[in-house]
Amino acid sequence: MSEALEAPVTCLQGVGPALAEKLARIGLYSVQDLVFHLPLRYQDRTRITSLGCLQPGQDAVIEGRILLADVVNGRRRSLLLRLQDGTGSISLRFYHFSSAQQQSFKRGERIRCYGEVRAGASGLEMYHPEYRLLTATESLPTEQALTPIYPTTEGLTQQRLRTLCQQALTLMQQHPLEDCLPSALIDHYGLGELEAAVQYLHQPPAQANLRELAKGRHWAQRRLVFEELLTHQLSLQRLRHQIRRQKAPALPVSKHLVARFLQQLGFCPTKAQQRVGAEIAQDLSQPRPMLRLVQGDVGAGKTLVAAVAALQAIEAGYQVALMAPTELLAEQHYLNFQRWFAPLQIDLVWLTGKLKGKARAANLERIQQGCSLVIGTHALFQAEVQFAALALVIIDEQHRFGVQQRLALREKGVQGLLCPHQLIMTATPIPRTLAMSAYADLDTSILDELPPGRTPIETRVLADTRRDEVIERVRSACIEGRQAYWVCTLIDESEELTCQAAETTFSELSERLAELRLGLIHGRMKAAEKTAIMEQFKSGAVHLLVATTVIEVGVDVPNASLMIIENPERLGLAQLHQLRGRVGRGMALSHCLLLYHAPLSYQGRERLAIMRETCDGFIIAEKDLELRGPGELLGTRQTGLLQFRIADLMRDATLLPEVRDAARQVASQWPDRIAPLLRRWLPRGQHYGQV
Repeated sequence: MSEALEAPVTCLQGVGPALAEKLARIGLYSVQDLVFHLPLRYQDRTRITSLGCLQPGQDAVIEGRILLADVVNGRRRSLLLRLQDGTGSISLRFYHFSSAQQQSFKRGERIRCYGEVRAGASGLEMYHPEYRLLTATESLPTEQALTPIYPTTEGLTQQRLRTLCQQALTLMQQHPLEDCLPSALIDHYGLGELEAAVQYLHQPPAQANLRELAKGRHWAQRRLVFEELLTHQLSLQRLRHQIRRQKAPALPVSKHLVARFLQQLGFCPTKAQQRVGAEIAQDLSQPRPMLRLVQGDVGAGKTLVAAVAALQAIEAGYQVALMAPTELLAEQHYLNFQRWFAPLQIDLVWLTGKLKGKARAANLERIQQGCSLVIGTHALFQAEVQFAALALVIIDEQHRFGVQQRLALREKGVQGLLCPHQLIMTATPIPRTLAMSAYADLDTSILDELPPGRTPIETRVLADTRRDEVIERVRSACIEGRQAYWVCTLIDESEELTCQAAETTFSELSERLAELRLGLIHGRMKAAEKTAIMEQFKSGAVHLLVATTVIEVGVDVPNASLMIIENPERLGLAQLHQLRGRVGRGMALSHCLLLYHAPLSYQGRERLAIMRETCDGFIIAEKDLELRGPGELLGTRQTGLLQFRIADLMRDATLLPEVRDAARQVASQWPDRIAPLLRRWLPRGQHYGQV
């Protein structure tokens, strides 16, 4: 790439430190960043529309003579202009105006405006249009190209951005843009020329197809989308290759512990569990690091698969670390594994951020001395945690951790020389679109079978005006010997306020359901308190558990067959599906009641309708991706992953198979092209591609 395009934005005319800081907010540091800062949409200012042809909702350039300009004192004081051009008339309305502006509008003067046409009290109107007064003889030319509207930030106007992008394009013409894709690849996939695509998208001609551009279907957009997706693929493939090049402990397939463990279970694993278990066992027996993602719907038995994998490592004389995103889930795993592994005389320890003082020091000591299984939260990343012989890292709910976080545990491998195997589990099924792009560095296994005895969950959507009816339903279910959850959410992200809401609901329900025993769990409680309440709920001593969304994953109480979720419209589909998965774990027919507060937004209605229609986690994941977008769904916004500038994973999903093939070709035939592509598209996001 030429030095002129690599130069910082401060080399452009009019860019000082203050403007450079604003540009940095939207990721614009170099001239090339501006070249690839493409418009979100376009305005057509290339033609003047006659006033008689205007329609409400239309953006248009108009020209006419001023008939009158008066200040109108209605509910809001405004300056009203009346225009005509011989074919019709329109009103221009300004709520914010100066006396000088008012005086500049004289009857008979010509004016050109651009704005949105609306239906108003006096017929068609434009509010606060852009305008320019014309002299009697002046003939102002219209724009020759469509007007770009760029992504921007506070204090950075469209006009300023257009000027800067124009400067960058001028430099690009003087110092041609390097095409990082081999010509053979461009021809094979019919991609077109890079520089022509960039030029077109910044300045589409007047006759450009706006509808095609709005849908992202234009050849110039496809050219850049393909290159950006290809770069992300190459980055993740490079990451995979770098990890696979490292040595890992080869763990022989278990001869004793797994058989003893399965014998004591009292039931046979599903065929899906057996198949995925065999895939993992084969991976673990190799001297290169396993990188495997296990997807399974809620209740598909991922923890059992993880236990079998852990036993293979432990039997070979190594340590296993299991990492969960929340303290509650870490506790649940600890209790499960303690119950399973105690008869096998396997020692385990747990470590979370809340563990302090002597207890923490003692557990750190046990980890360093070689305790077989360590269960914890992100506290396992900390430098003070030293493993004796870590060979397997199991990460639950991967989408809660960034790529960087899961890679950090690699450094804690055997004596820092051998890279641990990685088993990543998620009960949030990942749509194929995302799996192909976000997890290109991982092999994927799917648990597509539920254990026998699981009953389908019936879901109903009710307005919170029927709260009394719902409370009576809870009473009836609990009196009949079943148990229930009541989940509280708040629109405010504050954990403190959500906990207060749970406490208030707990007080109210305790009064109204005085004959039942209620328990309360929220994030501010101490670990021991939460564990005690959960044990009471599991044993049946507590009929109704009032909780925040901390019970989203890991809680397994087969007798609980009723779930109430208050304000479900405030949660994403994946989270609702996870919460619903806490019931339906026994033989009784289970129900989930979504108690919403009217009025619902469009997205809220869509989400609740999907929950009512299906219990299939993969269908729900696809819909969640459509509604919320990949960054939010994966929880990766903070890591730099999936922050596409141009590509849209839903819109451009059809390109992904070709992109994957192209990435393999580039890696094998043109490896020298990878570094320039990474510099162009991931200049500050390469940390996950070059670990």
